[in-house]
Amino acid sequence: CVQPSVPPVPNYKLSMSIPEWLQAIQTYMKMLQYNHTGTQFFEIRKSRPLSGLMETAKEMTRESLPIKCLEAVILGIYLTNGQPSVERFPISFKTHFSGNYFHHVVLGIYCNGRYGSLGMSRRSDLMDKPLTYRTLSDLIFEFEDSYKKYLHSVKKVKIGLYVPHEPHSFQPIEWKQLVLNVSKMMRTEVRKELEKFARDMRMKILKPSSAHSPTKERSRGKSLSPRRRQASPQRRACRRDKS
Repeated sequence: CVQPSVPPVPNYKLSMSIPEWLQAIQTYMKMLQYNHTGTQFFEIRKSRPLSGLMETAKEMTRESLPIKCLEAVILGIYLTNGQPSVERFPISFKTHFSGNYFHHVVLGIYCNGRYGSLGMSRRSDLMDKPLTYRTLSDLIFEFEDSYKKYLHSVKKVKIGLYVPHEPHSFQPIEWKQLVLNVSKMMRTEVRKELEKFARDMRMKILKPSSAHSPTKERSRGKSLSPRRRQASPQRRACRRDKS
């Protein structure tokens, strides 16, 4: 019997430009295909240390099974490791459509003064974006405009910190350093917040929320606990994602 073909894992060549390399990674993810089965093949706990998530990414390349948005983010981090000029950070969206809320996540990319993204989605314009956006807000507004085509209104945008290039790091990924309630903000406000955050990220002055002092954590306790309960819909991330 004929074995299903396993797409080869892309290898970076010195002759490649960074946009070409990112394109090769995205092409590989598309060859794995989007997982429409309703069964998640890889369990991804967002609180796990980076080293554990990189092991899961390795498993994805071995198994060559279809993936969803959260798996694509982990795989994108794994495949861009060792490219120090490429900064990677998670971008999460919470949208509303026809009485339901949906969650989606992509991997934001920053390189040589330009922003773009890698990812997987049912919708071709809600995953990868070319490395051409001059500002982080330009990239986010591009996603917001893409969502509008599907009558989804973006309620919240969460931006995480740059993910370290050290695959053996015990540090977890910081998924939501900045949370913007965009549905209640003017675009000018959103732009201002995003640009300040992007500037701080580039200067590497932001620290993960987990590095905050315990007293600060306690004082924010009230708002933190309800958010933690949101973990289950987040894990269902792309299962409910119409995107």
